[in-house]
Amino acid sequence: QVLFVESGGGLVQPGGSLRLSCKASGSIFSIAAMGWYRQAPGKQRELVAHIDSASSTNYVDSVKGRFTISRDNAKRAVYLQMNSLKPEDTAVYSCNSVYSPSPWGQGTQVTVSS
Repeated sequence: QVLFVESGGGLVQPGGSLRLSCKASGSIFSIAAMGWYRQAPGKQRELVAHIDSASSTNYVDSVKGRFTISRDNAKRAVYLQMNSLKPEDTAVYSCNSVYSPSPWGQGTQVTVSS
């Protein structure tokens, strides 16, 4: 079972940018779709972006035009470029296989605040 480790979070001002990284313990080549999820305090985890094996992407409406997901199978990594960040983007961000999820990792905290 492939496990994932997320990094790249931090404190950023509104309008700022962050790039999150997700490194897999094994190959992600055969994983049909990888997703970035977020969970804000008191809220359910939501899928904000996913990318399939052909690198087709989908985004939740609230992040369209601001976030970009990408994958590098050779590096066993998935990335999330986040631009024009808003306070409502504050959450713990995690990555996982969309259709065959592994146990969740620690995630990486993103805080958008002035």
